[in-house]
Formats: sequence, structure tokens, C-alpha cells
Amino acid sequence: MVVQNKIEDLHIELQNWKSHLQFIEDEMSFIQKLLNSYVFEPRTPNLFERLELFKQEFMESKKEKERLKKMICGHESHLGGIFECTTKTCDESYYEKHNKLQNRVSQFLDNYLNLKTKVYSYAGSVLKRRKPVD
Repeated sequence: MVVQNKIEDLHIELQNWKSHLQFIEDEMSFIQKLLNSYVFEPRTPNLFERLELFKQEFMESKKEKERLKKMICGHESHLGGIFECTTKTCDESYYEKHNKLQNRVSQFLDNYLNLKTKVYSYAGSVLKRRKPVD
């Protein structure tokens, strides 16, 4: 019974990670559209360079998100194997991998939030302030 509760907890955590990554995927799509739009004040110094840098950082973040999604799915598929583990080493190996993945997801979330904060801070300072002329 204890093992089953642990497995349920791990499964819930994996589902939460997947949910966070899905939300981030949707959010990234919006932010990339924002970065590619024409809502920025064109006379801003280094505007093009800064936007390109943010686009590049988002592409790297997107790649890491995709790697994490694959790792989570693979990790989740091995979750049922804990029931078949007959040795303590097998059990501990899965938990060790889970903790490493947890650290990687946590690091990704921190990095993504920092990137998003930089983009929003910059974008908020260079958005066009006037209504476009028709």
C-alpha cells in the first residue's frame, strides 16, 4: 500500500509538470507573436537586436521544454515498473532519476520565468504609445 501511495504521488507530480509545460507552450506562442509584431516603437535604440536576442532565447527555451516533455513521458512510462522492482536498488534508481528530473524541471521553470520577466519588462517600455493612423 505504501508503494502504491508513493507511485500515485509521483504520477500526480508528473501530471503537474506536464500541465505546467503545456501552459508554458501556449504562453510561448503568444510571446513569440508579440515579439514578431509591429507594436514596438520603431525609433527605439537597438530594438531589432534586442528582439532578435529574445527570439533566440525563446527558441532555446522551447527546445529545452520539448526535451523535458520527452523525458517526462519516458519517465512516466517506467513508473509502473516500480511494482515489479524486487530490489531496493531498482526502487532507489527510479527515485534518483525522478529527483534529477525534478531538479531539471525546476531549473527550466526558473529560467523561463526569468526570460519572460525580461521580455515583458522590455516590451512594456518600448510599446507604441499612440493609436496608429489609418
